[in-house]
Amino acid sequence: MNDTPAPSVAALALRCLDDIVAITGVWLSRAMLIDPYGRPDPPVPAEELRDTALDGLEMLLRHVATGVVAPGMAGFSERVGERRAGQGVPLASLLAAARLDARVIWEAMRARAVPAALPDLIGGAHHVWEAVEQHVTGLMTGYQRAVMEMGRQREDQHRAWFARLLDNQGRNPDVVRDAGRVLGFQPAGPFLTAVAHPEAGAALRAAANGLTAAGLRCHRHDTPTGDVLVVQLPDRPSDHEAGVLDALAGVRCGVAPAVTGLAGVPAAVRLAAATARAPGGGTGPRRLEDSWLAVFAGTGPEPAAELVRRVLGPLAGTEGERLLETVRTHLSGSGAIADTAAALYCHRNTVQHRFARFRELTGRDVRVPRDAAVVALALQAAAGPPP
Repeated sequence: MNDTPAPSVAALALRCLDDIVAITGVWLSRAMLIDPYGRPDPPVPAEELRDTALDGLEMLLRHVATGVVAPGMAGFSERVGERRAGQGVPLASLLAAARLDARVIWEAMRARAVPAALPDLIGGAHHVWEAVEQHVTGLMTGYQRAVMEMGRQREDQHRAWFARLLDNQGRNPDVVRDAGRVLGFQPAGPFLTAVAHPEAGAALRAAANGLTAAGLRCHRHDTPTGDVLVVQLPDRPSDHEAGVLDALAGVRCGVAPAVTGLAGVPAAVRLAAATARAPGGGTGPRRLEDSWLAVFAGTGPEPAAELVRRVLGPLAGTEGERLLETVRTHLSGSGAIADTAAALYCHRNTVQHRFARFRELTGRDVRVPRDAAVVALALQAAAGPPP
């Protein structure tokens, strides 16, 4: 097939160039019907849209007239695609507006064609469609390249701000606020944090993708010692923690208790990392709440402070002191209730009642060996390291 347009077709295209301003006006009137171009506050300023349309239609008409892209215009389409991506124009809207070019150009040429030129015009219609499709291809190439680059820049920005939040340990309110804005988090909301075992990075990425698809806001941060996943929970985190843990099924990781506020995430990361490093882990998520003994076997002061807060925090006032005295006496003695009652000069039923009240407040029963061990560790942590 001869790609050179018939002389009459070329003449029609050049004749349209003489009326390019009017043809551009027709294009603009139709483009305004495509969202978001016609919004009261559109992403593309009206003057820019008009200038770009004028240049684009001129490029296409010269292409139709000569069969080749006009000199100096080869990169025009890709530059426009990149620009529109940066302005936030949806790709579907960009392509819908671009394909108006073919209709507007064809109508303009048809309106200016004398009857004798119609056979050549119809036979050369493919020149119009090919020019527009080449333009559309360039738009898509530029748009997709820009989207990929913006994605890389956004990921770099997310990594930098999360690293800054960790380095600052959540102490600077300005850093917390700005990190939340960049990461798309509500800084005052609840968060759940997991740290993967170094060999479980791919599994954590898959879980993060699933949580994002489920509508939860997540940030995953790569580190050499284990990838970090932070999940923004809805306002009632207890209703959703189980769902996050289900999503982490099969991911070897440590999970810290939920915290309220982004400022608490750096400490949660350290707690989750300590849990992930603790000996004896399985193949799935491991909660700090269920792993105190293992965590204490391999880590130091920060889990100790968290244990004191979690186990002994509910105890306050005179009643709390009396309960703690009873529990200390029991755990430091023989473990027999009769001996504890004798040491405290009270009836064994009183000791039993205090144990029940301690369990009611803390969730730990010192008559159960595993709970007794956790409480003993909490008491030791509260007292500080031995001399």
